[in-house]
Amino acid sequence: MTCSKIFSGDLPELTTEIIQYFRNDFSTLYTCILVNRLWCRLAIRLLWENPFSNPTRHNDFINLFLHNLTEDNKTKLNNEYGINNNLFPSNTLFNYPSFIKCLNIQKFLWSIKKWVANIKNLTDKQRYLLSSQYINPNLFKIFINNEVNLHTFEVILNNECCNYFDLSFELIQQNPYFICNIKNFKLCFDENVAKITKFYPFLKFLHSNCNSISSLNINIKLFFYNNNNSDVGITLLSEEHLPKIINSQKNLRKISFEGCINFPLYHSLLSLKNSNCSNTLNTIIFHHINFKDITNILIEVFEQLNVLESIHIIYCSLDSDFVEKIINVTKPFKLKSLFISGNLQIEPIESLLQKSGGYLENFGSGSESNQLFKLIMKYCPKIKYFDLFDLDNCHDNITTAFNLIKNIENTLNYLSIESVDIEFSSIVLQNLGQMLPFKLEYLNLYLMFNNKDFELFLKNSNNIFIKKLSIRNEMQDEDILPYIKKYIMEKKRVKYLAVEVKNKDLFSLKDEVKEFKLYNIEIQNYDKLAIYYCDFIGIY
Repeated sequence: MTCSKIFSGDLPELTTEIIQYFRNDFSTLYTCILVNRLWCRLAIRLLWENPFSNPTRHNDFINLFLHNLTEDNKTKLNNEYGINNNLFPSNTLFNYPSFIKCLNIQKFLWSIKKWVANIKNLTDKQRYLLSSQYINPNLFKIFINNEVNLHTFEVILNNECCNYFDLSFELIQQNPYFICNIKNFKLCFDENVAKITKFYPFLKFLHSNCNSISSLNINIKLFFYNNNNSDVGITLLSEEHLPKIINSQKNLRKISFEGCINFPLYHSLLSLKNSNCSNTLNTIIFHHINFKDITNILIEVFEQLNVLESIHIIYCSLDSDFVEKIINVTKPFKLKSLFISGNLQIEPIESLLQKSGGYLENFGSGSESNQLFKLIMKYCPKIKYFDLFDLDNCHDNITTAFNLIKNIENTLNYLSIESVDIEFSSIVLQNLGQMLPFKLEYLNLYLMFNNKDFELFLKNSNNIFIKKLSIRNEMQDEDILPYIKKYIMEKKRVKYLAVEVKNKDLFSLKDEVKEFKLYNIEIQNYDKLAIYYCDFIGIY
């Protein structure tokens, strides 16, 4: 009875909640459109909330937005650029611009440039002017006129983007409603953009008009910047604008410092000690950060934060000074993620794991990892996500890695193994199948292997169900599809499958996709199905 009411549209609140679960499942959302008017209306909103990042959408969707241009603007496009009005629909079923909730500046620009590239008989100068001076600002005007209220705003800039977006940032500043309620904000650029101070009025506008950010990502790379050198723009950014953005937030729950190479973070970290953050911030992510000059202020921050539940350290420098001070923090240091590569200092890592290993859930390592794997087995019983990459062929390293997988089988749910070494790949496939948990949410095998080893792996893992399986074989002369059909498709051992081999993605073979669908297996693009650590942890 309840199911029939849901499909008939008699329970709109419950239907709305159900369809939210399909937010990033575009094929299912397209199917929902066909059920009835209510389902169609709800699915359309999700399909169009982030149109510039939807991989299933072609660039002609911009035509639907430009339908909202005034007749004068359409005439100008025709007269100056030869764009016929017939390119735009005379009417649309929905007001598509009003559904937008997420905007990534870089992807927005790429979409515009691809759309302009399809316009014939234009010079390079005309394409640039059409993109930067016309389509870009007019799309922003359309969004603003349709009262778009962003939930996620990602400002990812390079020099070219800055030149394109002068007019757009002016429009945003004139219409604060556009960003005043954003929940997720990402700021990403390099030192060339950091020195362009004309961009900074926008940041001032942001911290003066937006206090609703709950997730903040800061990614600023200064490859050639020396802290001893004075640069007015970078000083303003590090000591004024970023700290003020942080201080102005009333409910900041997560902050990510990502790849801030040589960028001075002291004042941004200091701002985390304010009363708002100390009682709201529950997650901190450090990704490719050098702790050398910020250890002392970090200790102060950790002591000040009252509701911190999740700390993620990903490919950062972990020296003895940092660890020594961390283990002396009086509050629990709830380390949820640790990813390490390169040369390891085992002693400080062991001290860190002694203090925080009981919290660790996500772990990744490569290179010389034998001792590290033993420490994980000793101190970390809750590993859910294990990323094993670029491990050498040392027998001890491989044996200990397998022992670790077996040791954490009761909690392990996501496993990724990556290597283009033929010998290592062969050892993995010959031994992995018999030690996997009986059920996995996700397994990724990015290896270089032959059919014999692959078939052995499939036989040894015959009784294991894997919800999401992604396979990439760098051995170009091997055809693994017959084995996948025999051991995976016919036995229905997965729900989602991605396979890439011979530079071809199984997803592109439409007849094969249909065949797998008969066995209730959905074929997806390899890059789409792959669950990378950055996505799993939520860095972006």
